[in-house]
Amino acid sequence: MPASRNSALPALRVSFRLLTLVLLVCSGACSRSSVPRETQAAATFTNPILPAGPDPWVTRKDGFYYLLVTTNDNITIRKTRALSNAGAAAPVVVWTPPAVGPNSVNIWAPELHFRRGKWYIYYTAGSNKADLSTQRTFVLENASADPTQGRWLDRGRLFSPQADFWAIDGTLLRYRGTDYFVWSGHPDAVQNRQCLYIARMADPVTLTGPRVRLSQPELQWETNGDPDVNEGPEALVSPRGHVFLTYSASGCWTDDYALGLLALRPGGNPLNPSDWAKSAQPVFRQSPTNGVYGPGHNGFFKSPDGRQDWLIYHANAGGSQGCKELRSPRMQRFRWNSDDTPNFGEPVSLKTPQRRPAGEH
Repeated sequence: MPASRNSALPALRVSFRLLTLVLLVCSGACSRSSVPRETQAAATFTNPILPAGPDPWVTRKDGFYYLLVTTNDNITIRKTRALSNAGAAAPVVVWTPPAVGPNSVNIWAPELHFRRGKWYIYYTAGSNKADLSTQRTFVLENASADPTQGRWLDRGRLFSPQADFWAIDGTLLRYRGTDYFVWSGHPDAVQNRQCLYIARMADPVTLTGPRVRLSQPELQWETNGDPDVNEGPEALVSPRGHVFLTYSASGCWTDDYALGLLALRPGGNPLNPSDWAKSAQPVFRQSPTNGVYGPGHNGFFKSPDGRQDWLIYHANAGGSQGCKELRSPRMQRFRWNSDDTPNFGEPVSLKTPQRRPAGEH
């Protein structure tokens, strides 16, 4: 062994002992609390997930989330693997309305659904920006595997021929292999009270049979503002298979805008109003303490690992801000009560860090 290498052995032994000591100390001290701050921050997020965007809707397919909000002027989709970081996803304009016609203005509440191997967007639009009585529900169709790609075809209006009145906020409810369409509409051409209606779907672009009224604003907490409002229905299925519809009640221009709940009797018929039970009180309402006003028009999604249930909704950050584009999309995890009903808790403050959905990368 050369003398130069032999003379270096003591120093190497000292260095090895020091390294071992550092590793032993770190094994006890380098706990989660000593993880770099930026790593800890990456494990959490705070609301809102976008600065603005009413009527948020989320669906997930093939590992990607697709987020849509009301823009009024077009329909855009944000594609992301991590919904808590949706602000980093570039919005893709997938459809621009015609210059004139029944669906040319006031583009509201788009929802994206995958049915029978194609994508469908159900949205609200009208023909007169100042006259909201022209608002109706329309459908777009896309055969592309990726809804941000390909061509969206205008499939026209989705309506009940026996009751072709004002209609907004359409959504799908799938129950025992059959699709139903649920929306907010007027009772007739004269009354402007908003009720929830349901009809069976013959296919993704056609309703069949008469519409049936499931809910009308009748409880005190549903009737703040004029006119009275039930709108924004959304389907939710519990871990044990119970079927619910959340909906938004009272005027969105009030801070009292809140979520109600309809529960379908086990084995019940979705077209039979008596098979649905309404919650006596809101299941999700404003929290001035947390700076959340008028929460509503929600959606639901699972975490990437499929184990957590999450609520997405819009709200204002201040009181008396009304139905404007200031409403921003927020999300928070919810859980299930022992009786298999959803427990949405209290709206989370914008200052409160939340753990990101399990499985996000």
